[in-house]
Formats: sequence, C-alpha cells, structure tokens
Amino acid sequence: MTNASETLDKELYMNDLQKTARNGNNGGRTRNSVLRQLATLQTMTLEQLREKWLDLYGSDPPRYKKQFLIKRLAYRIQELFYDGLSDTAKTRLQQIAQDDPVATVKGKVPEERKSNENILPGTRFVRVWNDRRYEVTAREKGFEYDGRVFRSLSAVAREITGTRWNGKVFFGLKKSYCKKNGGGKNAR
Repeated sequence: MTNASETLDKELYMNDLQKTARNGNNGGRTRNSVLRQLATLQTMTLEQLREKWLDLYGSDPPRYKKQFLIKRLAYRIQELFYDGLSDTAKTRLQQIAQDDPVATVKGKVPEERKSNENILPGTRFVRVWNDRRYEVTAREKGFEYDGRVFRSLSAVAREITGTRWNGKVFFGLKKSYCKKNGGGKNAR
C-alpha cells in the first residue's frame, strides 16, 4: 500500500511528464522513455507486473494472467503520459452510452444469477453456425435471442441447432469435455 507522500510524488512526476510532452521541449526523450517502459513490460515476470500495477494504479492487481496485466499496464503508462481521454471525448462517450442498454448496466450480479457464473446482463454472445450469424444478449432473467427470452444458453443453443448442446460450450465460454480432458468417444 502506498502512503500519501508517495502518491503525491507520483502525481507530480506524471504531471511534469505530461506538461513536458505537451510543450514539446523534451527533445523526444520523454516519449522514448514511455516506449522503453512499454517494451520492458514484455520482459517482466508476473510478480514484477503486479508490483508495477501497484505503483501505477495504487491498488492491488487483479488475479489475472500476465498478458492481461501487460495490456492494462501499457494503457495506463500511455494514459498517464498523454493525459488520457479529453473531456470532450469523455462527454461524447457518456452521451453514446446513455442510449445503449449494454453500456449502462450497473451494479452487481444478484445472488440468484450465480449459477450463470457472473454473466452480466447486457453481455452479447455471437456465434456463426451453418454460415449464419446468431447473436444472444444476456438479460437480468435469462438470455434474449430472436425477440424471445430463454432460461439458459443451452436452451438458446438447442433452439438454434435443433439438438442438445451445452450452451457455454456452444458459445465458446468453456471447452467441451473431450477437448479439455482428452476424453470422450473421439479421444485417441
């Protein structure tokens, strides 16, 4: 955990970097520094990436894979250096999000939805099956497909294919048993 003086020091340092970049009087050194930091992320261990996360975000890192941390840290380094999105861009994104029910989903998943492994309402699933594109949207209670609401992804998969499917396998949320565990009737 960082203390208040460390946080203030980081903020002052990043503000200086941003001012220098905006004024253009850095001779390119600061931009090169950012590029070096981005390149260094690729060589860091998972533990080093977690420490970097703590430095840049001021909070404990999520327990995700290395590639996720690299992408988020790369974004954060550039965000701090280039000052993130402009206020105009932020306002425009908020205006767009107001009209999109998926973008405005707020809150936590209710306990009764835990059986769907925290699939948030508004999540869209897309699958191409027999040269046709199918889109399903998660709702508070079920999954919407073709104007109807189904209780599960498996019910949607059955509607699309006409046969029984594990909905999460059909939509690519998890691997099938035979692929994952090397079992099944087609195993070698």
